[in-house]
Amino acid sequence: MSYAYVGCRTTKERNARGKGLCVYEINDQTGVWKLVQCLETEPNPSYQTMDQEKKFLYSVHGDFTKVSSYQILADHTLKHLNTIDIGGKNPVDITIDKENKHVIVATLQGGTLYTIERKEDGSLGDVAATYTYEGKEEGKVSTIHQCLWDQRKNYLFACAQGRINGYGQMRALRYSHETGTFTQTAQFFARTWDEPRHAAVHPNNRWVYMCEEKGNKVLYFQFDEKTGAMEAMQELSTVPETITSYSDASEVCVDPSGRYVLVSNRYTDSIAVYRIDPVTGYLKNTGFYSCLGKTPRFFCFAPNGRCFVANEDSDTIVEFEFDSATGQLFPTLNIIPTGSPVCIVFA
Repeated sequence: MSYAYVGCRTTKERNARGKGLCVYEINDQTGVWKLVQCLETEPNPSYQTMDQEKKFLYSVHGDFTKVSSYQILADHTLKHLNTIDIGGKNPVDITIDKENKHVIVATLQGGTLYTIERKEDGSLGDVAATYTYEGKEEGKVSTIHQCLWDQRKNYLFACAQGRINGYGQMRALRYSHETGTFTQTAQFFARTWDEPRHAAVHPNNRWVYMCEEKGNKVLYFQFDEKTGAMEAMQELSTVPETITSYSDASEVCVDPSGRYVLVSNRYTDSIAVYRIDPVTGYLKNTGFYSCLGKTPRFFCFAPNGRCFVANEDSDTIVEFEFDSATGQLFPTLNIIPTGSPVCIVFA
């Protein structure tokens, strides 16, 4: 058996139908998902991460200022340990360092990365360090939407949408494993209103792919892990040239084979697929596919290589087979009803 932990939005302000953190047992032979727990938590348990030993789960509560820790029990259900208030508005992403020492949280309206101490019992301790993206005026910030490690977990890539008061950008930040602090090594400024959202790192740790939410673009960067430098090399649309309606790019992933980049688009409800040139890292679009649902805020690959799309506004998780030879997505017709899903973590 495998297990999936699904974060779901819960508030009326988000027009949400989720009830909390959902735990699913997955039959590896049949692919059937069985709900074994729906844990009511602080509102909007949106994004999650596991510790390096996969004994604990950590979750941010979107639109608020809180972060929670949970113990993963022997039956794979969750037990709440503690919740802390970090003060930064709307935590939207969370990860953990390779030494299992600190939990890192990105806040959107807070415009700040928070480094939180992790206690021996798995619970969250004090905030050890912060790193803020300045805005256009004093007291304003650039809105950070992601905190993503490079493959060695020595650098963090953090995209910021900018919004009205800040600058759309992506920074590479060298991480101090001892203190949990960050030092900038590279910075890319996006075009006004394009709004960088999420990035994905190729297994070779030299190529980084970033999607821009409002610009509906995917960008390719070359990254030097020795110096922390990065350089933008290419930009492509995430929607077909015939699409003229409103669209927001939401998630980007490199497939497990390292041959393709995929980007999801909300409102046009599609996934764009790009072949990676194995020598240069440049992208070429190979197709666009329906998500078979509304508002694909999140998608990821499971350990079995299949792609799962969380369609927030149709309350479904949809399974696709992905052909790493051709880059094609094939729906398996396995559709898991889930209220307002926005994140999936597999164990």
